[in-house]
Amino acid sequence: MSACTRMPCLFVPHGGGPCFFMDSGPPFSRETWEKMAEYLRGVADSVGARPKAILVISGHWDAKRPTVNAAPTHSLYYDYYGFPEHTYRLAYPAMGSPALAAHVRDLLAVAGVASDEEASRGLDHGVFIPFMLMFPDADIPIVQLSLREDMDPSAHLAIGRALAPLRDEGVLIIGSGMSYHNLREFFRAGKGDAEAAAFDSWLVDAVTDPARRDERLAAWREAPGAIACHPDARRRRRRGRRPRAPRLSGPHHGQGAFGLPVRLNAQGRRQTRRRTRISQATGWFASKRKVVDWRATRRKRGA
Repeated sequence: MSACTRMPCLFVPHGGGPCFFMDSGPPFSRETWEKMAEYLRGVADSVGARPKAILVISGHWDAKRPTVNAAPTHSLYYDYYGFPEHTYRLAYPAMGSPALAAHVRDLLAVAGVASDEEASRGLDHGVFIPFMLMFPDADIPIVQLSLREDMDPSAHLAIGRALAPLRDEGVLIIGSGMSYHNLREFFRAGKGDAEAAAFDSWLVDAVTDPARRDERLAAWREAPGAIACHPDARRRRRRGRRPRAPRLSGPHHGQGAFGLPVRLNAQGRRQTRRRTRISQATGWFASKRKVVDWRATRRKRGA
């Protein structure tokens, strides 16, 4: 595959549960999720060339070692609770790719990364919900890769580097997650805005700083607003466990794989967060507050 058709890496949002396929009650409205849905519907066009296959990493699957779903066909794992009955009948009949799954494991092995394989777990809602909007025909083979349960940022960066060759083989790599996941503040109007803005600003700087990108992402929990946006990290530290921020592991994979910032939206722009009760609704740190063109930032920094 030529350099001009090299696949990008995407970090996309998946909303809250099956939010795009139901009527939302207070404090949400249909408009709350429609802006994110509109973005997701434009993802395929933003990629350009049709991918041969998709490797997806969701914030909702972790295992002791990175685990590849090698199923030839996929069931769905409705890992959300208390939603309307019809949302448990949503369908996304995508094919898998045992060949790609094996190739992923080979690349990891060459890099010294031990991995596992399974074929029974369905695609979780971090995959099938956004994919129903991004690729509604379900006609591109999908392989899902888990996170490591310890959420070690450096380990995930290494996994990403190992998977870099996939870009030149027609494989689109997608991380699905959020940069804000404080559910307690999520439902309190006006709460968490400053912390979210500070963390988003730090993330923009980190991913557009090629000289220190890995170092900074590995130390994400020291960033301004990081623990407020991901309070689970503090709880795990108190229990003597490694802090984790599963919604951030998609970017960690992307940074490692490509040595460049992930592509954050159709225009190649990074939008920091718009606080409208939607938990960093666009996943790529969406905001009406300001738009940052990370490509221009990279050029200034020599990325």
